[in-house]
Amino acid sequence: MTARAALRRRYWATLPARLRLLRAVTVSLAVALAALLLLAGLAASGTWNAVANRDAPRTTSAADLNLALNDMDAQAANLLLSSGNAGKGRLETPNQKAFVFYGDARKTIGHDLRALAVAAQGDRADERTVESLTDNFAEYQERIGRALENDSRTGGEAAALDDYRTATDLLRATLLPEARTLVNSNDQAFNAEYTEARSTLAAQLAAVIALGVLLLAALGVLQWYLASRFHRILNPGVLAATVCALLAVLLGAQALSASATHLRGARRDAFDSVVALSRARAIAYDANADESRWLLDPDRRGQYGPSFLAKSQKLYGISGAALSNYDSELDRTWQEYQADPADLEFTGEFRRELDNITFAGERAAAEKTVETYAVYERDDRRMRALVAAGKVRQAVEFCMDWKPDTSNAHFAAWMAALDKVTDINRQHFAASVEAGRSEATGVLPWTCGLLLAAGVLTLLGLRPRLAEFR
Repeated sequence: MTARAALRRRYWATLPARLRLLRAVTVSLAVALAALLLLAGLAASGTWNAVANRDAPRTTSAADLNLALNDMDAQAANLLLSSGNAGKGRLETPNQKAFVFYGDARKTIGHDLRALAVAAQGDRADERTVESLTDNFAEYQERIGRALENDSRTGGEAAALDDYRTATDLLRATLLPEARTLVNSNDQAFNAEYTEARSTLAAQLAAVIALGVLLLAALGVLQWYLASRFHRILNPGVLAATVCALLAVLLGAQALSASATHLRGARRDAFDSVVALSRARAIAYDANADESRWLLDPDRRGQYGPSFLAKSQKLYGISGAALSNYDSELDRTWQEYQADPADLEFTGEFRRELDNITFAGERAAAEKTVETYAVYERDDRRMRALVAAGKVRQAVEFCMDWKPDTSNAHFAAWMAALDKVTDINRQHFAASVEAGRSEATGVLPWTCGLLLAAGVLTLLGLRPRLAEFR
């Protein structure tokens, strides 16, 4: 009982003791809230650095690898198609362009494999996938090299085709599935970190509000107590501390809430579309490669025709459609969409993008992409009709030339439209990252300063009152 009484006298029984206790509580709450906001700012800054420098780049690198593999194989087929007989009858412009694009794709693959190897460190599953991709890509290059070498000599076309078949089978059975695995793995890792970061921000926001309410309540009690005991309306120091604390709580809560909003904008509104559009671009290059394979290898047309249709369905899925009626069904469903944008009867990556329209100009750009895609699809049927009519040379020229109104020209227009939609989303992703970083590094440090000022002002405001009891 004696100890309890002594503690009571020390911390509550006398007026100075009560003032010191209220001062300690107020300053402790201010320091705790400042520490919480400082840690929240550091965590948010780390999250934005991870998003901008690791999570997004490794996902896009995997998507770029997927695309470059498809492009390299398509260009290899184009080189074989346009070479003529050991150079005789060569289609010069298509052959030269295919040679340049082939080299560009090979360099891109090498760069992406190195970037993904670094990103995979610590994740054994991804490490094994990258190692397997690297080994299989080396074998693939060797096979394509043999095909091109055989094709350069007279009478080597059959051997070149056999080598190309081996290479493209390796690509389709192993390399592309492994590349898609990396896209999904890195995208899922990004998504998991996004979910965790949003949850952390929500918890930090709740804690800031709770501590802020307690701090403002403590300052209010202290102001009331001083007014009632010393018969003064307001204590200037405590009043100033209250203003600083209120501003810090409002700014801190707003900064954390804005960070969560920017994080959602970066991931859900922008990057989800970037991923969908990157997949669409990779599928488009694979479909374009199927056309070249179909022309190059008549014995496998029964395989490459359905493969082209399957990729078309992944892009713009129409239930029950075949190549014979795909164009008419595409026109019908697209007209229904234009009459009522809520009526999306089709599926696929284009549908995924149209379901996630967020930014100014994005819908018009996405619609333009579908319209240029429809032109390219009609070109495919024209190319197949030329082959059916026995005009194989004309079909090859129409498929591979870059003159206006040829298939490659329309494919380039489709890719340009697709890139425009992607760029809109990339720009907003970058803007969301920059805005999120600004909240973490620009606003939150000021809230910490305001809270430290609130603590100091509380000490200064109480100093004259406590001096009266010395």
